[in-house]
Amino acid sequence: MLSLRANFAVLFCATLFAVPAFASHVRRSPTAGPSHHTRKLTSRRRASHRIHGQQAIEPARVTQIQQALIREHYFSGTADGNWDASTVAAMQKYQADHGWQTKLVPDSRALVKLGLGPDYSNAINAKNSSFAAPPPISTIPPNQEAGFAAAAGVSQ
Repeated sequence: MLSLRANFAVLFCATLFAVPAFASHVRRSPTAGPSHHTRKLTSRRRASHRIHGQQAIEPARVTQIQQALIREHYFSGTADGNWDASTVAAMQKYQADHGWQTKLVPDSRALVKLGLGPDYSNAINAKNSSFAAPPPISTIPPNQEAGFAAAAGVSQ
C-alpha cells in the first residue's frame, strides 16, 4: 500500500514537471504576415496619432472675439475674422491683465468676460428664468436679510 502511494506521488510530480517542458509555442516563419495581435496593435498605434479636437477657430467666431477685444480697447485692428499674430497678442494681453493663462487658445473665462460665453437661454430649465442681474441689496427686505444671515451663521 505504501509503495503504491509512493509510486503515485512520484508519477504525479514527474507529470507536473514534464508538462511545461513539452509545451510548445506556435512559431511563424519570417515570411509569414503579421499575426492578428500585431495588426491590432499597429492599428491602435496609428489611431492614437490622429489629431483630435478643434483644430482652428472659425472665422465667424474670430470676428466676434476681435469685436469684443476692440470694444475692450485691447485690439486696434479691424475685425476681419483672421486669427493672426495681432489678434493672438491682444487676447494674450487681455488674459494676462485678468490673471489667466496666456496660451495661444482663448481661455473660457476670458470669452465669458468678453460676453462671448455660452447662451443658455434655450436650455430646458431656462424657459421661465431671468438672466438679469440680481436686485440691489437695498431692495432685500430686512427680515429676509436677517434670515440669510442666520442661515449662513453670520452675525450682523
